[in-house]
Amino acid sequence: MSSAYLLLSHGSRDPRPEIAMQQLARLICHKLSKNHNSANSEHLVGIAALEMSPQPLHEQIQQFAKSAFGDCPQSQNENRLKIIPLFLLPGVHVMADIPAEVALAQQAAGQDIIIELEPYLGSHPNLEKLLAKQIAAIKAEAWILLAHGSRRPGSQETVEAMAASLKAVTAYWAGPPSLESRVKELVDAGYQEIAIVPYFLFPGGITDAIATSIEELKLQFSAVNFQLAKPLGASAELAELIWDLTQR
Repeated sequence: MSSAYLLLSHGSRDPRPEIAMQQLARLICHKLSKNHNSANSEHLVGIAALEMSPQPLHEQIQQFAKSAFGDCPQSQNENRLKIIPLFLLPGVHVMADIPAEVALAQQAAGQDIIIELEPYLGSHPNLEKLLAKQIAAIKAEAWILLAHGSRRPGSQETVEAMAASLKAVTAYWAGPPSLESRVKELVDAGYQEIAIVPYFLFPGGITDAIATSIEELKLQFSAVNFQLAKPLGASAELAELIWDLTQR
């Protein structure tokens, strides 16, 4: 059986997330060639975006499947395409939009290819360890885990649980409680060293906006020392978690 892997991100007008996705794809490709001695592994790992792409996702999936399996001599049902959503929250995109696009792609592929939608990245239990490493490297009295947020009910429970485990409080970029309100609560409680840990995969427009908002908070709360951690980034550790999701 031949397997291919498609790493799926939200998509962005900013070029940095796509560059990071390509770096992750290369890291996954390296793991694939090492684990399976696959000579053509570069054709078996790709990237796709749910939004900000010229093609809808189901067409991107079909196109990648054709490039991955087009010349493969495997008989029916021996080509397997694994789609890994690199999303951190089980929001509307993960629970509704992506499954619908995958179903359209499967319908078009028929029985030639089995398309499997893997668990989203944020569901991996070891993701918390990567954040814990970031927190351990920062000297602060209080930590804020800042996630994007989602309008889907219950989608923020994983972030809340992770923050509690990391002894941090949560804030959300796209909903309450906001970063500013959380900072005000901590300052009112007497904290003067506050670290913000962005629960985002890669640098981009939002992480730039977070950095700008922290500069404004520094003016508002001049007695407080603020520190901003980096987003997770395209690291070997993150690639390891992604690979692990595909092997379950």
